[in-house]
Amino acid sequence: MILIKNLCLKFTKEFYALYGINLEIKKGESVSFLGEDNSGKTTLMRVLCKLEDDYSGEVYLKNIPLKKVDYSADIDMGYIPATPIFFEKKTVYQNLQYILKVRKFSKREIEEKINKLLIEFNLEKFRDEKIKNLTLFEKYMLSFARLSLRNVELVLIDNIFEKLSQDEYEKVAETIRKQFLQNKTTTIIATTSSSIAKDLTKRTIRFKLGSIEE
Repeated sequence: MILIKNLCLKFTKEFYALYGINLEIKKGESVSFLGEDNSGKTTLMRVLCKLEDDYSGEVYLKNIPLKKVDYSADIDMGYIPATPIFFEKKTVYQNLQYILKVRKFSKREIEEKINKLLIEFNLEKFRDEKIKNLTLFEKYMLSFARLSLRNVELVLIDNIFEKLSQDEYEKVAETIRKQFLQNKTTTIIATTSSSIAKDLTKRTIRFKLGSIEE
């Protein structure tokens, strides 16, 4: 699924954000990127999302060089960052509706799918609420609901746990297990917590100062 060879990325002439990254992640694996803040976890995720492309080394997704990957055709990838991205001034319904309109569903199909989805993720009471009024936990749950509208093959979950209560964490963790892990979706989770890494993934990759610890 993912193959990385000697990946290096500089933010300045002197500072390597990533250095000498060699990594293979197989299809269906659940993997944690574990490390302190600024250890390189999020930067590597941004590389995989094609948000950072000024790197040296080789990166392949499904045997395709990353810089040639078309996420609309070659692989369906989902990314949930620490700060979820939505149309903040639009409602929950409008945000979900946008995705389905792009996929050319009929009005009736859109209504049925959104109603079912809001119930499934316990978000029905927020249907007409503007995104800007939701809590961070509610935005994360909506992010998972939005991804369920697609057949994602790879999901990147980037440091979303640190500001959640224990109850919220348990609900998010159960959603991840049900939506991705049980379906053998290739899943990468970035976290600063070794207990979260152990709880949610089968393999932990430790980061320190932009490199992978052996």
